[in-house]
Amino acid sequence: MCGVLKQGVMIGRGLQNWQIIQQTGGLGEIKLSGYWFVEALPANTDVRISARVVHEYSGEVIRPWTACDKYGVNWSVCLKDIPAGGLYRIETCIDYTGANGLSITRGDMVHHVGVGDIYVIAGQSNASGRAKDPVEDPPELGVHILRNSGRWDLASHPLNETTDSIYEAHFETANPSHGPYLAFGKLIKNATGCPVGLIQASLGGSGLWQWNPEQEGSLYCNMIDIIRRNTEGIKGILWYQGCADGFENYGDTYYERFRLMVERTRDDLHQPDLPFFTVQLNRCTLPATEQQDRSWGMVREAQRKAAHEIRDVYVVPANDLKLYDFIHNCGASNIMIAERTARCVLDVLYSRHGTWRSPEVIRAVKTGEDRLLLHFCNITNWLNTFEVPAPMLPFTVEDEQGFAGVTAYEVVRTDRLLLTFEREIHLKSRLHGAWQMNPPFLIPFDCGNLPMLSFYGLNIEQGYEIISD
Repeated sequence: MCGVLKQGVMIGRGLQNWQIIQQTGGLGEIKLSGYWFVEALPANTDVRISARVVHEYSGEVIRPWTACDKYGVNWSVCLKDIPAGGLYRIETCIDYTGANGLSITRGDMVHHVGVGDIYVIAGQSNASGRAKDPVEDPPELGVHILRNSGRWDLASHPLNETTDSIYEAHFETANPSHGPYLAFGKLIKNATGCPVGLIQASLGGSGLWQWNPEQEGSLYCNMIDIIRRNTEGIKGILWYQGCADGFENYGDTYYERFRLMVERTRDDLHQPDLPFFTVQLNRCTLPATEQQDRSWGMVREAQRKAAHEIRDVYVVPANDLKLYDFIHNCGASNIMIAERTARCVLDVLYSRHGTWRSPEVIRAVKTGEDRLLLHFCNITNWLNTFEVPAPMLPFTVEDEQGFAGVTAYEVVRTDRLLLTFEREIHLKSRLHGAWQMNPPFLIPFDCGNLPMLSFYGLNIEQGYEIISD
């Protein structure tokens, strides 16, 4: 069979099927370029190259035929003010006046294009997805992903699979599986009515030193390169990382290194207000040394602290969620992380207000020789301890004598917890909550809402005895 010479307007660069364009103020723009060819075109013929945008579901014209700039056989165009939404189809064509009058010649098309918001997935294995138990989380039109092959596609699990990968820096050595961020994308899309694009840059087992440009930084450079090559802006970064630093006993420096990574990301992308939506570490059920317990506690405390002290950094909890194996969240837990993160994002970025902030212990006041009164914030209903035996509560006092556990407790005025410990408490003591690598599983909740964030090293204040209501 003889080859057929393509004739018409060919799209060479600028857009792929399934691509999501980052909106700004409810509008997006599409830049296209390529070449054109018409066989046996008479000299000095007036050739016009055009492009348009139509709604793919209905054929409704979103942007009418727009003249492209020509440079010999090359052309380019910027289609501006495309409203957030879709999915759209982009078409090109060529028209000219020949011997037989006006002629219109074929052009290329790009399908399933959306204008919406792009989120980058960064971190380690729980960001890549490792749950292999059954869970219903199907693909959905309008939630698309930049595959590791460099091609946009309909998002489906596993999001970080590395078939034909062009990104060696985050090439997975084991097959990933279910993760939280497809469900997240669907929740955001359905709440806002705008398509969502996902860019995967995570790598199982990676430490923060690989994400910090002032250390080894290979994954940081990889992430920035992927973003720059594929979009002119992003809506936010979805960050789930820290297990490696807990294992490697780098918890004491986690906060400062994370802060540097956030600042450099914003500088290098020229987005000073770029938000980071983080997940506080869940647990690991392997046997732990005291040093590893401390390191995991410090990482969680750094994640909690970052949400208070670094602008536009937010954190949601995971310390109550079920695992698939010794360290990876199961499928149902991934769905819960998606829901918690989506509620946070919808409130912060889209003014869709809802309950997403976790209870936190903001004060620990000594009210007796062996008693502490814990003051919680973000209690909407009432503090729920599940009526567990006192030793099962995840609170530990530490001082020069070592650790002391809880022997009795009482919920006071819906948002306070009076704890009695097994020995005297000193003002130089520190309080830890759900801090170990594998803390006690029943975490106090705001009843009907969210669990308490883990914390480590809270100062103890002097107070007075109280009488409960």
